[in-house]
Amino acid sequence: MPGRDRPQQGTCRSCYGAPMAAKQAEQALVRRWRDMLALHARTQCALDRALHGHGVCASDFEVLDVLAANSAAHGCSYRVQEISERVHLSQSALSRLIARLEKEGLVERGTCPEDRRGVRVSLTAKGRALHGEVLPVQRAVLTRMLSDG
Repeated sequence: MPGRDRPQQGTCRSCYGAPMAAKQAEQALVRRWRDMLALHARTQCALDRALHGHGVCASDFEVLDVLAANSAAHGCSYRVQEISERVHLSQSALSRLIARLEKEGLVERGTCPEDRRGVRVSLTAKGRALHGEVLPVQRAVLTRMLSDG
């Protein structure tokens, strides 16, 4: 009989509905992830362009910002590992970045008193001044790029 091999009407929906819904949910999840990656890339580029005139890139600023968070009030220094956890750079990449910032006179490194093998990093007066100058620029870019409207 013709049509005998075809599933009865409605069978496809009940058989394939759940897998199809799961597939659509997965596709939506992947789209959201890729949208986040694209927003991050656009924001990173906008930050780099805006900060370039001040002689720093977005990663440089992130390190200065972490160091500035408590240093003004308390003169704090941070271990490289603590900074690494906040700026999402590998320790080797962060060590190179810190070496460059130190060469530019923006940070200084010292031995960690509680662990002689450790290195502590703090802002210099020049680093604090640059951070204060660049902070409004960075926050304006974040506001523009990440605002909902």
